[in-house]
Amino acid sequence: MSFIDELRWRGLIHDIMPGTEELLSEGMTSAYIGFDPSSDSLHIGNLVSILLLRHLQLDGHKPYALVGGATGMIGDPSGKSEERNLLDEKTLRENQESIKKQLARFLDFSADTPNAAVMVNNYDWMKNFSFLEFIRDIGKHITVNYMTAKDSVKKRLDSGMSFTEFTYQLVQGYDYLHLYQNFNVKLQMGGSDQWGNITTGTELIRRKAGGEAFALTSPLITKADGGKFGKTESGTIWLDAEKTSPYHFYQFWLNAADDDAINYIRIFTFLPKEEIEELIAAHSQAPHERLLQRKLAEEVTRLVHSEEALHSAIEATQILFGKGTHESLAALDEKTLLSIFEGVPIFQIDQSLLEQGVVLIDLLAVHTAIFPSKGEARRTIQGGGVSLNKEKMSNADEQVNKSHLIGNRFLLVQKGKKQYYLIRVN
Repeated sequence: MSFIDELRWRGLIHDIMPGTEELLSEGMTSAYIGFDPSSDSLHIGNLVSILLLRHLQLDGHKPYALVGGATGMIGDPSGKSEERNLLDEKTLRENQESIKKQLARFLDFSADTPNAAVMVNNYDWMKNFSFLEFIRDIGKHITVNYMTAKDSVKKRLDSGMSFTEFTYQLVQGYDYLHLYQNFNVKLQMGGSDQWGNITTGTELIRRKAGGEAFALTSPLITKADGGKFGKTESGTIWLDAEKTSPYHFYQFWLNAADDDAINYIRIFTFLPKEEIEELIAAHSQAPHERLLQRKLAEEVTRLVHSEEALHSAIEATQILFGKGTHESLAALDEKTLLSIFEGVPIFQIDQSLLEQGVVLIDLLAVHTAIFPSKGEARRTIQGGGVSLNKEKMSNADEQVNKSHLIGNRFLLVQKGKKQYYLIRVN
């Protein structure tokens, strides 16, 4: 399938300017998407844009990833109800470097291929542009009537909009003009909320350069229940493993509702159409097995992180939901362990306690408050209701020592089926 055909069946086209498909069919086309450097990591809300560029490159076209060092200093009003805080140049530069590394996981930047991806930063061509030059050379080509007709502007006019934000579409429009003139970029892509900004660029190219450029947007991803995609109780799902662990990233996709999973498997994976249709059919026959969610979580975690990170996330999931073993628990690093059991009660004990060894019942009811009394602890242990490091305990008087520690620092206690406690040794 062509790039456009691929996007259509995956549900990734919201608006497309007439002539775009013909342009792409004529040969290798250069296209770009802009990324906001307001954070040092992209998040899963950016994934659609990243995957658009990846699909583009896989079809033989040349992707440009624009990091908005200049526009990041202004703030895009599209889809926003209020003006955001502006960042200084040093912070923006640091964020840009981090984003470059993330994008390199998805795009091929090899210089020896004709359609190698290219990273550009609009600060490089905007930094020496004086205000007077800009309003003379660029501002005169776009009328105020044209700018105020954009949805991103109309929605904010009544509540108040700064001149800084008002000019955003002009600056982004100039980006397109610059890339058109200097890199022969003829297509800009982005989310559907960017349509107004993108078409300002095509209009500027037409009026100032007498050229023709094109636009394509994808739908903004929503959840079937109306909730915001990519937001959870714990916050944004980031692509940086330091901000969102591979385990929590995997869990986000694994917990997708059935209706959402049917959409997400098309949008966020590169599985072929036939395989996806088979998965959806199999899922409809046995939705309780969550085949679709498992495959979705595996594919996206592997794509964003790595095969190793996926394996660790699956192991962690099995540990938390009862299928893990002592060996798999012992193999976890401290960061993953704490990620899995984020929010569970943690008790502190001194290392000297384990050097001599401590009786299990005392550990649970005296040195920690996992049980309110020795009597209750003994009864629960005798009833098979206590596990230490995923191993069922049957002897309340068993000695626990340093050899039991996970990573030389932790003990994991499970009471019943779902109650977990961590004991940290200081």
